[in-house]
Amino acid sequence: MNLILFGPPAAGKGTQAKRLVETRNMVQLSTGDMLRAAIASGSELGQRVSGIMERGELVSDEIVVELIESRLPEAEAAGGAIFDGFPRTLAQAEALDRMLEGRGRKIDLVVRLKVDDDVLTQRIAGRFAESGRPDDNPESFKVRLQAYNRQTAPLLPYYEDAGKLVEVDGMGAIDEVASAIDSALDGAKA
Repeated sequence: MNLILFGPPAAGKGTQAKRLVETRNMVQLSTGDMLRAAIASGSELGQRVSGIMERGELVSDEIVVELIESRLPEAEAAGGAIFDGFPRTLAQAEALDRMLEGRGRKIDLVVRLKVDDDVLTQRIAGRFAESGRPDDNPESFKVRLQAYNRQTAPLLPYYEDAGKLVEVDGMGAIDEVASAIDSALDGAKA
């Protein structure tokens, strides 16, 4: 099963993806984690994307698609992928569909975590205070949230029209959100 966890930054996608990795043996393909790892490694790619991420801007479709494509064989071997932070644009969604179709696969379900922007701002301030991640500073977060609302939210109709979108209240406790996601996944299998 291939699943997209959809929602703005700090909505809890990473938390839920990690749980699904443990409980359902799926592979998490987090573009944010992959990009931060590239930056930490000091690689050429890391150097290219470092400033982009620190400013809260979105990394180009070309780079992100390349990262995802390199990890698809691992996800297929595990029986499925959790796409976390990808796709962010219609062009990325279409590229993902083409990549998967070329491999005889598809997106099975898109789970949108619905959250409140003001609560997200509070979450990110707390996360920045704890981790100090450059892309989590409050000013970068505002840019990321605006980018999400402008570029990513329009994907909702794309997946809704395909009959793949399920909305989950992301404001509940972690276990409540997890239970709702599990129900959606089990419903998609039926």
